[in-house]
Amino acid sequence: MELSPMEVIFLFLGGLGIFLYGLKMMGDGLQAAAGDRLREILNRMTSNPLLGVLAGIIVTILIQSSSGTTAITIGLVSAGFMTLRQSIGVIMGANIGTTVTAFIIGLDIGAYSLPILALGAFMIFFLGSRPQANNLGRVLFGFGALFYGLELMGDGVKPLADLESFSNLMLDVSHNPLLGIAVGTVLTVIVQSSSATIAILQGFYANNLVELDAALPILLGDNIGTTVTAILAALVGSIAAKRAAAVHVVFNVIGATIFLIGLPLFTRLITYLQGTFELNPEMTIAFGHGFFNITNTLIHLPFVFALAWIVTKLIPGKDFSEEFQPNQLDPLLLKRSPGIALQGAQAEVKNLGNLTLSILDDSQSFSKSGDSKKYKEIKEKINVVDTLQDSIKKYLIDASKYDISDEDIERQATLLEITRILHKVSIQINEYTESYNKKFREKIEISDEAKEGLQNLYEHVYKSFKKAIDTLDIYSPQELEEVIRLSQKSYKIENKLRKQHVKRLNKGTCSTDGGLLYVDLISNLERIGYNARNISETNLDEDYDELSEDTVIYE
Repeated sequence: MELSPMEVIFLFLGGLGIFLYGLKMMGDGLQAAAGDRLREILNRMTSNPLLGVLAGIIVTILIQSSSGTTAITIGLVSAGFMTLRQSIGVIMGANIGTTVTAFIIGLDIGAYSLPILALGAFMIFFLGSRPQANNLGRVLFGFGALFYGLELMGDGVKPLADLESFSNLMLDVSHNPLLGIAVGTVLTVIVQSSSATIAILQGFYANNLVELDAALPILLGDNIGTTVTAILAALVGSIAAKRAAAVHVVFNVIGATIFLIGLPLFTRLITYLQGTFELNPEMTIAFGHGFFNITNTLIHLPFVFALAWIVTKLIPGKDFSEEFQPNQLDPLLLKRSPGIALQGAQAEVKNLGNLTLSILDDSQSFSKSGDSKKYKEIKEKINVVDTLQDSIKKYLIDASKYDISDEDIERQATLLEITRILHKVSIQINEYTESYNKKFREKIEISDEAKEGLQNLYEHVYKSFKKAIDTLDIYSPQELEEVIRLSQKSYKIENKLRKQHVKRLNKGTCSTDGGLLYVDLISNLERIGYNARNISETNLDEDYDELSEDTVIYE
């Protein structure tokens, strides 16, 4: 039966929609079955590039999306859970993992798609109360939908063979590989799934709509097009996230360029494999896709540091997750010598303190300039604080598993408490920054007298907080009590500023919006100052465990 143009379009688009839904359903089912292990896999298996590649492969197979794996990786890099170099291996592995879908399609079990789909639906609706059965049902339903969508797409593209314009386009692609790369790139950008575009290519090749020497350049373009998702994921991310996305682009562009230069050899090799192993058309494309991504990874794997250097030059700026990356939280040392390991943890707590102090300094710079770049840096650093304190807390809690002395138990508790306080301070600094951001955004005016008072309070708070951080590894009660003295002075300044503010309100020299903002600002600084005092009091010796009556624990 001859199909009308409208029926051809509907069959193809409907088939593509069912394919994409099936792919997502299968990925969601696998991901749900894996539980929270995805992030754990990425966190634990990135100590070296080779393990990173393996992690990327596993996660991509589980979620059935290299773009998804790359987006997760960029998110982890942006949050500081993963360094740029660690992310490179995962991105490479994601490219290999995505080839599994093409090999699944190459199995050619489309005739069984509807029974598989029906079995999955049965498990979802009748056994859905059991989580494992529900997840398996989703995987089977997605698996069946994937193949059913392919069947519909295949039926939709068959009439294209009779179109002279389409035949001429494929002929041009055969003679011009660059055009093929462009077609593959654009198609993947539109569909937003390299798995889908490879599936379309498999359908074209199976229906004799495209020759192998034209299909392979389109395949190379598919791999370039899939990097767009990574770019979109990194647009609002940190510098580290943008660099991770750039790695994905550079990695695929360099690989495609190398294979484009050696295209005749690549074509001969895939033709040889097709004849030797009697591969069906879909599996032939799958082998081409797999060979490209595996070879590209093997080429780049020894040059991970070079890739990191290239993207650092392409995207200049400070990567705070790298700058404040913990390097003294050694699990092996914790197992062998917990006492020495706690010293390393103490150094990392001080590292966390210095990072928090730098954010406070940045917030004051932002208060004067309203610079959006400085605002973004503050946000990036706060993300790093979240990650760093999380790593320190986990390391210190792990110390409890080992035989540590009573003195080390006390030190462990002290470091945990200081880590908690520093995280609290970072939240307060964020609120302080947001208050100034509101000031600039809504153009709220603060009187010169109020500005002078805020500057005076900030200087005392900054001085006491810096002193508290500097004395983290100094066991001197005199030094620690100096912080408490400075905090008490900050408290007096804050009280004085509030009284002056009330007088200005009574005289009508201060606007309502400006007054409310001013109260928020001095309140934020007050809490930061008290937490500097709390750090010092926590750090005092046993003789100072009983706090004086005028001590205020403020959070």
